[in-house]
Amino acid sequence: MSRRVVELMVRTTCGSCKRVREQITPVVEAADAEFNVRNVDEDQELAMEYGDRVPVVVIDGEEFSCWEVDNDELAAELAS
Repeated sequence: MSRRVVELMVRTTCGSCKRVREQITPVVEAADAEFNVRNVDEDQELAMEYGDRVPVVVIDGEEFSCWEVDNDELAAELAS
């Protein structure tokens, strides 16, 4: 099975983004998934897609959650 890829879409001025990053990092590490943090302020296409709708968790290219993340649901998804 290939390694899951988790991306967290954030903005520079987003306080919730920092909190969610700290919250989900141990869950992603426990699942041995690749974890990438993408700042949408640095990518015009991402900025147009996500705008102020961050933080957004994307797993294997599919949006998983927006604003709030349930660690149990995230762990279950990464285990599936």
